[in-house]
Amino acid sequence: MTSATKSYEDVVATYEPVIGLETHVELGTNTKMFCGCPTVFGAEPNTQVCPVCLGLPGSLPVANKAAIEATIRIGLALNCSIATWCRFARKNYFYPDMPKNFQISQYDEPLCVDGYLDVDVDGQTIRVGIERVHLEEDTGKTLHIGGATGRIHGATESLVDYNRAGIPLVEIVTKPVAGTGQLAPAVARAYVTELRDLLRTLDVSDVRMEQGSMRCDVNTSLNKPGEEWGTRTETKNVNSLRSVERAVRSEMLRQASVLDAGGSITQETRHFHEDTGDTTSGRSKETATDYRYFPEPDLVPLAPDPAWVETLKAALPETPRARRARLQQEWRVSDHDLQSIVNAGAVELIEATVAAGATPDAARKWWLGELARRANNDGVELSALAVTPADVAELQQLVDAGKLTDKLARQVLEGTLAGEGSPSAVMAARGVEVVSDTGALTAAVDEAIAANPDVAAKIREGKVAAAGVLVGAVMKATRGQADAKTVRDLIVSRLS
Repeated sequence: MTSATKSYEDVVATYEPVIGLETHVELGTNTKMFCGCPTVFGAEPNTQVCPVCLGLPGSLPVANKAAIEATIRIGLALNCSIATWCRFARKNYFYPDMPKNFQISQYDEPLCVDGYLDVDVDGQTIRVGIERVHLEEDTGKTLHIGGATGRIHGATESLVDYNRAGIPLVEIVTKPVAGTGQLAPAVARAYVTELRDLLRTLDVSDVRMEQGSMRCDVNTSLNKPGEEWGTRTETKNVNSLRSVERAVRSEMLRQASVLDAGGSITQETRHFHEDTGDTTSGRSKETATDYRYFPEPDLVPLAPDPAWVETLKAALPETPRARRARLQQEWRVSDHDLQSIVNAGAVELIEATVAAGATPDAARKWWLGELARRANNDGVELSALAVTPADVAELQQLVDAGKLTDKLARQVLEGTLAGEGSPSAVMAARGVEVVSDTGALTAAVDEAIAANPDVAAKIREGKVAAAGVLVGAVMKATRGQADAKTVRDLIVSRLS
């Protein structure tokens, strides 16, 4: 468990952190890496398997071309060099959920090498080097039953689901990232966030961390300034952006505590605990020789045609970073406002709302205001709300047309979120619309004046601030469906 003897500020004043991230991404192909089994998430256990992905004797793998293409596109988007010749290797180790007792992966001849990804943190642009991007197959999944934590300790039985075994898995390994100081946890989170957005833009994976289609191993070490890098630990399978940041910070505090006490850091894997934010020891970390890599004898080498690679490169979509820069200019927002949009996960939503007819300011108002509040209350992402960018644009158009006030628009939005239909349909069904009939408003104003003669007298004497009482009375009489400014102007006019 983390047992810090000093504050985080003291840690970064004493030690320099070095981080590295290994991100595993399940590709969104229709079939598995080396067989024709489907890859749909959530199927009944062990229903998407065959002799190949179960590792039965006599079965032979055949490489999935779509997975190879997706990996090359990822490498190109990460500014990597694409190998003109490479091959698969067997990585030998035993897990109960790995049916062959080895994993078909890549070792010293990866498909993509030596790239980078730029991220923005606290007003700085930090270049994270990419060591390699290689293609392999995923393992199955072990479920530990009967314990309180879902881990093997305390469980009464363990079950294995091989549906995931053999799904195409891309591993993206960064170079060591040094020199970030106290920003190290934020840099780790920013990198994984930017990588996730890039992969989603490439449409190669749904990158749903909560479902395990994107998993991150976080490497952390500390050293005194001027000394060699320290021994690193690897926190395994961190499954949220927030947890990536917390895992780095937690390990920095823990390692500093060990070093301050005169101890040494063990090279090992560690588990991150969401409830406490601490890490605990897993197992000692194997080296490459422990895996006894050798070339996969059942698969021919890969030799991507350079012309094909160039065709894939020319067809790459605009990167999230380039799109943000373009949208910032188009929307005329500050760096701070843009970062707020990014942090809220609202870039695509606002872009689509603007495309549907709203102004950038109006789109931002709804997505970062009322909708962000509701998403936060419900504990969901903005994109999970039951409202579309077209709905938001239509809602704002009703406000612009004078048919709804902002207050009434929130009531209509509530109906849309509840599944009652589009804003126009909700407005009609609920009978919610600004009262624009001058005669009806005048009558309501006259009734309010008659019911509050003392207030009316003050307004006649020039104390216009007192009009708020009459405005409130009219709004109550019209069930909030009058425009407050129009009512106020009408009251002042009648009493002038």
